[in-house]
Amino acid sequence: MTEQHHNDVFAPIDIDHVMERVAGGNETEVYCSDDRRFVVKLKGELASRDAAAMLADARRMQQAAQRFAACLGSRHTIPTYFLLSRDSEGFVHALAIQPYLVNARVLAGIDWQSVDTVRRRQIGRDLRHMIARAVGCLFRTGHLPDLYGRVSANAAERSRRKQWCYLPERLWSFLVERTILQSQNLMLTDEQPPRLILIDYDEVRRNRLYRLIYFLARLVLFGRDLFVIWWKLER
Repeated sequence: MTEQHHNDVFAPIDIDHVMERVAGGNETEVYCSDDRRFVVKLKGELASRDAAAMLADARRMQQAAQRFAACLGSRHTIPTYFLLSRDSEGFVHALAIQPYLVNARVLAGIDWQSVDTVRRRQIGRDLRHMIARAVGCLFRTGHLPDLYGRVSANAAERSRRKQWCYLPERLWSFLVERTILQSQNLMLTDEQPPRLILIDYDEVRRNRLYRLIYFLARLVLFGRDLFVIWWKLER
């Protein structure tokens, strides 16, 4: 059953201001246009009544998207555009607009037993290539693209899981459960040969200490995931 949402924030790209919710992440709600040409990403927590502040924020997000796309290369990225739009309550949002990847699947939803050996090995090589480029991006720019991502059912669930009582569960998920093969931010297209595409281009917004700890943890987990890639896809 589809989940339809009506909001004036969709006015620039949808005539009736109604769009279908197709996914949700750590901070983002994702909707698709009626003609299945575009996805629209909405970060409700970043909304503001100050249009000038949101314009500056949209420019920062655009710069981050361009930086990560340049780091990973055109084979593994899609274009992302930003526009400002005011919602039904008068708040201004920076909407992220991307092409809709028809028949693409998130990595976490793939049954690897159904994928033939040659294709699994190619995907493994692509994952290694993306990890290497992501690490290079970190050392060159001080920023790291998120190759993992999280999924959420709705904004209420995201808010609930940010409570301190969920910290052990979040740490377990981050450190143990979510390997690169459980990624929600990487999609596999149905092209021949298929491509791995990063769909999230957000940068870490926290303070310097948080980013340092997060990046060090990611570097360690990249090492673990190189082994996971070999074990699950390449051996």
